[in-house]
Amino acid sequence: MSRIGKLPVNLPAGVTAELLPGNVVKVKGPHGEMSQKVDADITVTIEDNQIKFARPSDLPRFRSMHGLYRALVNNMVIGVSEQFTIEQELVGVGYRVAVEGQLLKFSLGFSHEIQLLLPAEIKAIVPDVKKGENPRLVLKSCDKQLVGQVAAKIRSFRAPEPYKGKGIKFVGEQLRRKAGKTAAAK
Repeated sequence: MSRIGKLPVNLPAGVTAELLPGNVVKVKGPHGEMSQKVDADITVTIEDNQIKFARPSDLPRFRSMHGLYRALVNNMVIGVSEQFTIEQELVGVGYRVAVEGQLLKFSLGFSHEIQLLLPAEIKAIVPDVKKGENPRLVLKSCDKQLVGQVAAKIRSFRAPEPYKGKGIKFVGEQLRRKAGKTAAAK
């Protein structure tokens, strides 16, 4: 039995779930609603504020899907109740970000400004920082996969380099630093 798949998904207060035809699980909460189609071979039951998943046999195909769909639905429940947050830091002289509705404008040391239009499900915030601190960007969404994908796209505009650490990095991320060049000893 899958250790992940056999765990029930508990529904917190304010979150409701329903099973739609076609084995689709729909979850509603204070931050939005999401749905996920579950494979027809996986049995889904909703009772007593818990969502449970069962598989027909121990074939490798069923074992892999059992834990997968439980994890996907659990992430939906967490997303609609709490939201997923990713915080990024822009390290470098003159690196800035501005939010105008769903449009992000980056100044990252290139000769031009980089613009990114965010999906409607994602909210972006640029918190005020004290003098001497690096600018930050906070992304919030109820869709864990989407917010992670957008954060990775933003990081790809200027990935941190290993010598000075300049670039866009996740807050709390440990970068592997390299030693710079040294003068040749004679």
